[in-house]
Amino acid sequence: MAGAVIITRPLAQARPLAARVAALGHAVEVLPLLEITPLAQPVELLAALARLTAHQSHSQPQSQPHPQLHPQPYYQLVAFVSPNAIDAAFAHLTTVPPGVTWAVVGEGSRLALAAHGVASPAAHVVSPHDTAHSDSEHLLQTLDLAALNGKRALIIRGDGGRELLADGLRAAGAQVDVVPAYRRAPPALTAELEATLRRLLARDNDWIITSSEALRGLCDILAELDARAPAGETSCVVSMQQQHLIVPHARIAETAHNLGFSRTSLTGSGDERLLAALQSRL
Repeated sequence: MAGAVIITRPLAQARPLAARVAALGHAVEVLPLLEITPLAQPVELLAALARLTAHQSHSQPQSQPHPQLHPQPYYQLVAFVSPNAIDAAFAHLTTVPPGVTWAVVGEGSRLALAAHGVASPAAHVVSPHDTAHSDSEHLLQTLDLAALNGKRALIIRGDGGRELLADGLRAAGAQVDVVPAYRRAPPALTAELEATLRRLLARDNDWIITSSEALRGLCDILAELDARAPAGETSCVVSMQQQHLIVPHARIAETAHNLGFSRTSLTGSGDERLLAALQSRL
């Protein structure tokens, strides 16, 4: 039986990509490997957004007759780690302050910002130059870190996550606030999920994996299935390792390699590159 394209993004981001993949003539299945839920009380996020939108009123020398037309915002840099962080923040952000540098790690986040009205040339948006390495390390290489010395920066992300971006900005002399905007967790292993995974592993599919955390969570679920299985049954982990992965970032490809996957295609950031990789397999 011919395989399908398995899209493992959180549901909100999976559906638009699934429609585009189906339009290319592929069979598609959506299997979110991370569940995104809003924070019940996003106190830190709301406080940070209030600071962002409340322009600082700088005192002017008496010799300067005209007040500053565009006061500096409280944060000179606002960085988002994912499209989910952007959507969660803009659910509460009613105005977009001028003078802010907006930083994102990938093309999906750049498009999410644009969907909320934040795009070049009207806004200053920074992302890694190398789309095959859309991560915090390469974002730090792209930012003008010297200009952030003594300035305030805000990082909006999920609850928990890597500290590399915050540490890099602090090392450059920036004052950094890190606030959570949502929670993410692997799905619960239900009987329905078990049946779906066993069905998908029975054939060769193309799995679009856009998160190292999601891939590790999947392998943990499959290891749990193997622990329950009777002796002699085919390992779900081994079956998954034989599947073909399509990944947008080098860090995810490295995670896949470390988890025992050998069939991995690295595309670079952005849905267009993911779709091109699928087209090349027709």
